[in-house]
Amino acid sequence: MMGRSSGRVVQGVLGVGILLLSGCHHAKTTYDTSSAPPPPPLPSRSEAVPHRTAPQPGSAAPIVRKPPAGEPDDLSGPPISTEVGLASWYGPPYHNRQAADGSIFDQNAMTAAHRTLPMGSTVRVTNLDTGESVVVKITDRGPFVPNRILDLSLAAAKATGLYQKGVAKVKVEVYAHNTADPGGRWCVQIGAFLTADDAIQLKNDLLQRYKTAKVIEFQGPTGYWVRINPAQADKLTASNILESIHIPDANPYLVRTN
Repeated sequence: MMGRSSGRVVQGVLGVGILLLSGCHHAKTTYDTSSAPPPPPLPSRSEAVPHRTAPQPGSAAPIVRKPPAGEPDDLSGPPISTEVGLASWYGPPYHNRQAADGSIFDQNAMTAAHRTLPMGSTVRVTNLDTGESVVVKITDRGPFVPNRILDLSLAAAKATGLYQKGVAKVKVEVYAHNTADPGGRWCVQIGAFLTADDAIQLKNDLLQRYKTAKVIEFQGPTGYWVRINPAQADKLTASNILESIHIPDANPYLVRTN
């Protein structure tokens, strides 16, 4: 896996037939679409956690917690890009496991996972429900759940008021980050599958279609995954592969590997 990339998917277990591109048919295949780790259960209506409103003009600024000293990115200037979408959080069972950047994931550190930002990037995450903000470092890949853009560490989730709700709408501000490979290396990842046989079946089909690519299947904490590593690992090539794959009830993801 690419760190956590063997991990996060939506709840439910669906039995579906795989259909690839021009109509290659397979035996019935079961997908594991259970999120791992799942967000904390939402409270019942009688126990609903109240939302704090965003700070009003003239009110005290929210406390911003920064990552450990030594972070090289310059936060004094404006962000180079901004993204708005849903964020979730992760901790166990990933705590003390290797993250995608090679470090050991610490759920108590101010870090996050993103599918496409360069490793080591610094981002400011603001919970749009609470107005709370935190600065985190991208050390991992994910979330592998449709319509989510970021997975926060447990500590960062608590710092932004996202922990109890599990999922919240956030603004992600990205700061300039020096990298030796600005274009990046890219792949496409598909899953998760409940059984190795399902992943191997898809891998064999993809090997026939993408003869110059390296196609692998691998196991992660929540199931089995298939990854296509193009011979030309640029973003455009990987994006074209992504657009050509059509698998009911399973989602291919564009992922930067570095």
